[in-house]
Amino acid sequence: IKEVPGEQVRIAFLHLGGPGGSEIELIEPTTPDSSLTKFLEKRGEGLHHVCLEVENIDAALAEMQEKGAPVLDKQPRNAAEGRAIFLHPRGTNGVLLELLERS
Repeated sequence: IKEVPGEQVRIAFLHLGGPGGSEIELIEPTTPDSSLTKFLEKRGEGLHHVCLEVENIDAALAEMQEKGAPVLDKQPRNAAEGRAIFLHPRGTNGVLLELLERS
């Protein structure tokens, strides 16, 4: 379990094993005014976002901007496991999408 103060959340990862195995991230808001708290109040528990790992987050950001994707971040943000950007659900069929470069 890890606190991510900048995002106002507490997280834990469930590793599903195997080489290149998938993970499920459990996220809990730590403040009543966090964006996750607002998400839960509006939509309830369930899927918050999908994360895809990339080798180079700066290149991924440039490519997404070049293609006109609705990028929420002007530059990569620090994430629990590296650096990440998010794409707005309106451009990804209703799913908040995270692109992550692991550190």
